[in-house]
Amino acid sequence: MEAGVPDPQVMTLSTVDADGVPDARVLVLRDVDTAEAGWLFAADAASPKGRQLALSPMAALSVYWPQLGRQVRVRGAVEPAPAAVSADEFRHRSPGARVASLVGRQSEPLGSLAAYDLAAEEAQLLLDADPQLVAAGHTVYVLRAHEVEFWQGDPGRRHVRLRYTRTGLGTGRIAWTHTLLWP
Repeated sequence: MEAGVPDPQVMTLSTVDADGVPDARVLVLRDVDTAEAGWLFAADAASPKGRQLALSPMAALSVYWPQLGRQVRVRGAVEPAPAAVSADEFRHRSPGARVASLVGRQSEPLGSLAAYDLAAEEAQLLLDADPQLVAAGHTVYVLRAHEVEFWQGDPGRRHVRLRYTRTGLGTGRIAWTHTLLWP
């Protein structure tokens, strides 16, 4: 953010569907819990990504800042955050984002933009009637990192790659080992 990179919190989340076919989409990284190695993002539990995470709760995410020549890659298990965390995150979203979430039906076929506009108007009326309303499937997910790689690009292709691997899983104590990787 300090470097002025546009949308520095935008990431790509990768999951797999029921057939094991990879799927990726761009989302907003909501927060990072450094103490628990958690990377937080939000989605509708009924959306394709929500259904994929329910079937296979493992994912990868990547963040790339081309202006800085930097990338971060994260892999790990995904779990839903407590309902109160999801509700609080939803209530702090922009009004437009809340309406879009209340419309729902993400990735389903849409007959016309007019049909969306009508559904958005209805969702806005619901939100006006109850400003504390939270979309039923709105879920904050936490990717618990098992592995994180930091990549620093170099114009001469002498990239620096550091992979951190989490140790002590299941012990209640998070520790990391790190390895320098070939470019």
